[in-house]
Amino acid sequence: MNYLVVGAGNASRPVARLLNYLGHKVIITDLKELSEFKPIYQTWLRKMEGEGIILDLKNPEPTLDGIEAVYMPPTLPEDAPIAKLIADSDVKVLTNEDFSQLVNDLVPADIIGITGSMGKTTTTSLITSVFKAAGYNVWSCSSLANNLVSETIIDGIVTGKAEKCDIAVFELPHGTLGLLNSINIKIGVLSYLTPEHLNEFGGSYEKYINRKLIIQDISETLIANKECSSQTNLLREDTVFYKMDEDADFKGTRKDNNLTIKYDSDEFTTPFNMMSYFFENAVAAASVGINYGISKEDIIQALSNFKGLSAHMEDYGTHKGRQIIIDAAFLPDGIRTTLDYFEGENLVVFLDHFDTSWVRDKAEVGRIFNEYSNVKAVLASGFDESIQKVEIHIAYEILDAITNDNIIKVATDTLEEAAALSFKYSEPGDIILHMGPLISFDRVNILNKIKKGLKEGCEKYV
Repeated sequence: MNYLVVGAGNASRPVARLLNYLGHKVIITDLKELSEFKPIYQTWLRKMEGEGIILDLKNPEPTLDGIEAVYMPPTLPEDAPIAKLIADSDVKVLTNEDFSQLVNDLVPADIIGITGSMGKTTTTSLITSVFKAAGYNVWSCSSLANNLVSETIIDGIVTGKAEKCDIAVFELPHGTLGLLNSINIKIGVLSYLTPEHLNEFGGSYEKYINRKLIIQDISETLIANKECSSQTNLLREDTVFYKMDEDADFKGTRKDNNLTIKYDSDEFTTPFNMMSYFFENAVAAASVGINYGISKEDIIQALSNFKGLSAHMEDYGTHKGRQIIIDAAFLPDGIRTTLDYFEGENLVVFLDHFDTSWVRDKAEVGRIFNEYSNVKAVLASGFDESIQKVEIHIAYEILDAITNDNIIKVATDTLEEAAALSFKYSEPGDIILHMGPLISFDRVNILNKIKKGLKEGCEKYV
């Protein structure tokens, strides 16, 4: 069949690639030319072109000549010329539900799906570890591989990973969940709900929650953080709840480096050498394992051996007497959770750019630091990686909201400079802590910049 895929954005690219894999002739059209896309998207488009997809870019007037079916992303305005052309034609329109069914047909294994506002990546990684410990051949797709998880999922289908796995574990950010809104999920996990990405939902938290709650409509079993029930009363009645230190179907308690999980009339204790939010995510992973039929022994093995994941409360060792912790926290609740973990420790914090593909409330981030008397300094970078420019006002929006006169505040042009200055304003025995969203979007590049800045700071200021 001859398909026209409208737009070369985040929803359209995976659709075009899967249709091409299935043997259809695919043209993907967009108003922008290749050079106007971010470098990572240019790489994907070139790869797709190499696989046989026709790129029809910088074309303001695509036609339906010879086209039998189309896909339109949900962001396409109804008054766009191509949308009107399609509406007046008799071509078949592929919906997200249709696309989900194609994926269902190509993924024979049970799927575990994880969504929420935060905790998705760590929970996905922990669940993957549980199934691996139980001997499963796991196909795991998360933002650790690619921030656009939908492309990672389709890449796994195209490259044969879907056919070889015993179990599939999918992180489902809101975009991926919207695209795959009808896939069959054996166990769905809702990790947390808090306002985020609202500019993509017209500012409506209700619409955002409804997108996340797609998980319960497509899951055979739903497991949710008990905290989610304080954000919505729409959770289904058979929801299995988990929580740290509160009564729930799966309750976790922590003592030293041990985690005890109680459920039904049973419980087990496992060594667990992680920090902060990892504990609650580990309870979620254990609840998935128990509900799927995995033994306590295998879950204990998985959690005992779990080593964490890059840039999520990652200990970078001690340098010149300072312990370095790299964390990807950027939502207010996540920032508080991380800062709470270091209660009683002197902290020097450096931040990356808090506006990525959407605008955030930087002042709210700044006000959080007023609550912590152990924070000695906050160093904020104004460099926007997405446009490769310094937007120093972003850093000042954070710093101006910090009214505690005991906290040193410094805005920098680059993340490297902020990392380096952390040594200037710290002393042996202090903890240097990074927080910010960019690691979740451009992991390798951001980590390299942080490492470079820390090295420079060691040499220059100590």
